[in-house]
Amino acid sequence: MTEHKLFIAGRWEGGAQSREIRSPFTGEAVAVCAQASDEQMERALAASAGAFRDFRKISRYARSRLLAAMARGLEARRADLTAAIVAEAGKPRTLADGEVSRAIGSFTLASEEAKRLGGEVVPLDQDSAGRAYAPAVSVWVPKGPVLAIGPFNFPLNLLAHKVAPALAVGATVVVKPPPQAPGAARLLAEIFETAAKEASDARETIPPAALQVLSGPNDVVGRAVTDPRVAILSFTGSDKVGWLLQEKAARKKILLELGGDAAVIVAEDADLARAAARCAFGSFAYAGQICISVQRILLQKTIAARFTELFLAETAKIVSGDPERPETLVGPLIDAAAADRVMAWIDEAVRGGAKVLRGGTRAGNVIAPAVLTGVPPGAKLSCEEVFGPVAVLAEYDAFDDALAAVNCSRFGLQAGLFTDGDARIRRAAEELEVGGLIVNDVPTYRADNMPYGGVKDSGLGREGIRYAMEECCERRTVVRWRG
Repeated sequence: MTEHKLFIAGRWEGGAQSREIRSPFTGEAVAVCAQASDEQMERALAASAGAFRDFRKISRYARSRLLAAMARGLEARRADLTAAIVAEAGKPRTLADGEVSRAIGSFTLASEEAKRLGGEVVPLDQDSAGRAYAPAVSVWVPKGPVLAIGPFNFPLNLLAHKVAPALAVGATVVVKPPPQAPGAARLLAEIFETAAKEASDARETIPPAALQVLSGPNDVVGRAVTDPRVAILSFTGSDKVGWLLQEKAARKKILLELGGDAAVIVAEDADLARAAARCAFGSFAYAGQICISVQRILLQKTIAARFTELFLAETAKIVSGDPERPETLVGPLIDAAAADRVMAWIDEAVRGGAKVLRGGTRAGNVIAPAVLTGVPPGAKLSCEEVFGPVAVLAEYDAFDDALAAVNCSRFGLQAGLFTDGDARIRRAAEELEVGGLIVNDVPTYRADNMPYGGVKDSGLGREGIRYAMEECCERRTVVRWRG
């Protein structure tokens, strides 16, 4: 059985306790993970603060070398990383391998951006008083140590979106992996350990505590959340936990990516075959356990029947079950409690008058892709994040009604729009209360270099390598009097 130790200040340690990790599909124990004590967390925080004083001075050249070496290390450990994600998170193998590819891309982007993020020159002589001053220089400087808390659904790449930008600007990072799937973070620490030695030379040494990985119980992690040595808290997970952490992390920079109930609008001029195929993938890939999974599909009445026919046909093609099989798209929910909740939400909708057009059956933690119509507005499937393989179909008359339906949610991460109408696209871009609008594709699309994040209850701040680097920094402006 695999053992995940703690990585503290360049050393591997056991924990005060341990946690057993079980496969979401088979239920078998696949790993055991050390759990940090208060004393170990204290040492990690002290080491992170101490290393920050040195790491912030490391050249862009050395930081870029470190990140490039980590990208190469990820490629070299691709098989191990993929296996850990499949075993612990239940992610289908093809999707897990794709996540490793994305993480490699994230570290490669960070290696390139580490050389470029500088600042800007600000002219001050736009008024008479400013004529006595040289142009100001505004530069980005790292704010301080980062506490990165990652989710189980992307246990590698969503940590990459926190770790890589921080290292790129010279900020140290303490990683708290997801309790259900800590293996990818442990492998990332191993990769960092090797890469730090490779990137160091006679002139500059990467501090071993620039990256640390500690799993632990909530009270131990809570110590780090409130510790004044942590300058930035970056969290991806549920909105309930995210906003609670914000309350506790007073006076810190807070970055929250909290998911949503992503909607897609399908207009009458859409390419229905493409829209149906993409919506089926966006709704059900990885059992819907993606922050930007398609949950609500809003159909113009004139095309609703045809789209529904096409969508059900696409859904019928999807393979569910064993995540090790290359053809599987829908694997298990992360645990029995998650599967229980999704089934309860489907039952609630049906009791309220909804109709299940397809799926919604359960075998262990695997739920067959469910398509529902007639879900009442007050049902959880209409207004909460299901985080499961469920798609809700609804109809609209006028485009205004569709926009209003998207905006009625308390979430606002991303939305999709299938149309060729420029006027519709312009209106949606102006009026939809979301962080991102994906036109002629599903909101499940994300590029790792684009600004990504939500509004309303979907979070604070932006990810995407360059934008997350800025979030890890603060501006410092230098003004010089020249007489």
